[in-house]
Amino acid sequence: MMPKVRGYIFSRPFMGERVPQHVQNLVIRDYCDRHNLHYLLSATEYAMTGCHLMLEQVLNELPDLDGVVAYSVFQLPEAPQMRQRIYDTILQLNKRFYFAVEGLQMGNRQECDRIESLWQVRQTLPFCYLYSP
Repeated sequence: MMPKVRGYIFSRPFMGERVPQHVQNLVIRDYCDRHNLHYLLSATEYAMTGCHLMLEQVLNELPDLDGVVAYSVFQLPEAPQMRQRIYDTILQLNKRFYFAVEGLQMGNRQECDRIESLWQVRQTLPFCYLYSP
C-alpha cells in the first residue's frame, strides 16, 4: 500500500519567491508519482504574512496520514522554535515530511538537523558580502 501524504502549498510569496499555486501542486503531484506516494489534495496556507494555520491543521491530521509533502523546505516557519516544534512532531509520530523542489525529506534527527542547517544558511545569505574584483 502506498503511503498517504497531504500536500502543503502557499498562497503568498516565501523567502522572496512567488510560485503560482497550480505550479506548486503540479510539482508536488509529480514528486508523489515518482516516489510512489498517494497524494491527497494540498492544504493551501492563508495569505497573511507569518501565518501557518493550515500547516498546523495538516500536522494535526498526521495520525491518519503517513506524511506531508510541501512544495519547498522554505515554506516552513521562519521562527526556529516553530520549526523545532514541527521536527519534534514528525519524529514523535514517526512520520515523514517531504520537500518536492529540493528533493529532501525528514523523518529522523539527522535529516531534521540537515533541514535546519539549510534554513540557517538561507537566513544568513542576505547578510553576506559578495566579493567582486
